[in-house]
Amino acid sequence: MLDAVAQSPDIDALMNDIGRKARAASRPLAFASTESKNKALNAMADAILARKDHILSENARDLKDVEGTDMLASFVDRLTLNDKRITEMADGIRAIAALPDPVGEVIAAWDRPNGLKIERVRTPLGVIGVIFESRPNVTADAGALCLKAGNAVILRCGSDSRRSSQAIHDCLVEGLKAAGLPEYAIQLVPVSDRAAVGAMLRGLEGNIDVIVPRGGKSLVARVQAEARVPVFAHLEGLCHVYVDASADLEMAKSIIVNAKMRRTGICGAAETLLVDKKVASTHLKPLLDGLATAGCEIRGSAEVLQLVPGLKAATEEDWTTEYLAAIISVALVEGISGAIAHIGKYSSNHTEAVIAEDPAIVERFFTEIDSAILLHNASTQFADGGEFGMGAEIGIATGKMHARGPVGVEQLTSFKYRVRGTGQIRP
Repeated sequence: MLDAVAQSPDIDALMNDIGRKARAASRPLAFASTESKNKALNAMADAILARKDHILSENARDLKDVEGTDMLASFVDRLTLNDKRITEMADGIRAIAALPDPVGEVIAAWDRPNGLKIERVRTPLGVIGVIFESRPNVTADAGALCLKAGNAVILRCGSDSRRSSQAIHDCLVEGLKAAGLPEYAIQLVPVSDRAAVGAMLRGLEGNIDVIVPRGGKSLVARVQAEARVPVFAHLEGLCHVYVDASADLEMAKSIIVNAKMRRTGICGAAETLLVDKKVASTHLKPLLDGLATAGCEIRGSAEVLQLVPGLKAATEEDWTTEYLAAIISVALVEGISGAIAHIGKYSSNHTEAVIAEDPAIVERFFTEIDSAILLHNASTQFADGGEFGMGAEIGIATGKMHARGPVGVEQLTSFKYRVRGTGQIRP
């Protein structure tokens, strides 16, 4: 258990042993049958539901530990489990089991003039390290996704969620054993020492192939700065919603309130609202009234304050702040060109939405904005692997290499080439 080894004097030795066990487990996982992986996943879901009361009890202990601390409300929300979230956790694992197995899928195939037949085939990445804060559900999501894609995974939770994560991890190991798969395929780092993170970022003697951080800006920044292995991550979610002159006002009101207020502490929550100046006199106040009624603090540009006095003035810092709270910054822009310019200057390339009925406006938005996820007439809160039909996600990636957007089972694979000949030699 976590507490039993929390005082281990040699973190590097402990972590390197975890890395070796993960690498050894990854080899049989790479060619494990779809049937055995799905059997393990469904057994994990069963175990989570069977042990729901224990998981909730351990989560209550975690929540008790953070009472009176300066932990952000958004992080407390992410840490909190309840009956509904545990049921969703189990349902997410079953959804992953129901997905097609990506391993061995032929992505492309072609014949060469010399008779060689070439195939590009999906293959597991190997060993994935996941470093996360507050979100005990990541234990289940990451473990299940990595298994389905044929990867071993090393999970390092924050000290704030260690009991909840351990209780969930026990269920995952039970599922692995039930299917006869290596129990070290999913490991939870048993120490809260920050040195364990450093060891993972160094790659555990070459045994980690990819790192995925899930947490606050400081954690992700550290991972991106120090990692010696590839990283799938986003630093922050500075998500924008642009309301065009062609937008349906009632639709815009509904989408904006949901995008900001459904869950303010997730990376897909809208942080900036942009409104076309052409409809500022008719659309701005109703949109802001909807947000205010929902309990949102509004920080407006000088032009916004002229039309709707009494709001807090937005500063330059507001345009680059991921609030993760019931606060939104609002600006007027010169149509789609102004929206594209503002987003290009301030966005973190995570998720942006356009509310418009003019297809030409939508086309420009989709073509000229280079964020990982773009939405038309829909809430930014759909920036989620589960909502994309991936069962769950291990994270959102905003980089441009390999994975981008929600990272699901397909993004947790690489590929290799199979070349079949009939005796060809190269002249």
